[in-house]
Amino acid sequence: MAARIDLTFDCADAGLLAAFWKTALGYVDEPPPAPFRTREEWLAQFDLPEDDSEDDGAWLCDPEGAGPRLCILKVPEPKTAKNRLHIDVRVPGHGSPAERWARIRAESARLVEAGGTVLEEFDGHHVVMADPEGNEFCVAAAPAGR
Repeated sequence: MAARIDLTFDCADAGLLAAFWKTALGYVDEPPPAPFRTREEWLAQFDLPEDDSEDDGAWLCDPEGAGPRLCILKVPEPKTAKNRLHIDVRVPGHGSPAERWARIRAESARLVEAGGTVLEEFDGHHVVMADPEGNEFCVAAAPAGR
């Protein structure tokens, strides 16, 4: 059995980043682990500093269970350099190169409306973007057969 991965984002505003990635990926808030009914109840089991709150983190999941879980955690340090690992948001569908590029551009525009920023376009292939906290990601067409 292959190992599964979670992706963790450090950030300044967990709510802002969670809202963006829910819009970008169609993810939802992950329910708290059993037997807890709320995140607050789950967090109460940890000896967290008094100034930590439930709003300092967000946990998202793919509603179909296929994609990796996202953990979004507030940290005091700002982002200072380019990511060494980034997410590729793959736009589904096939067709001609012009049709795929049109879908990539449409998805990029939708993500700009959600708070993302276009950093660079590689005409006909992919768009490099940043989420609201500057984390780089790409928007590209899904590989054939997916």
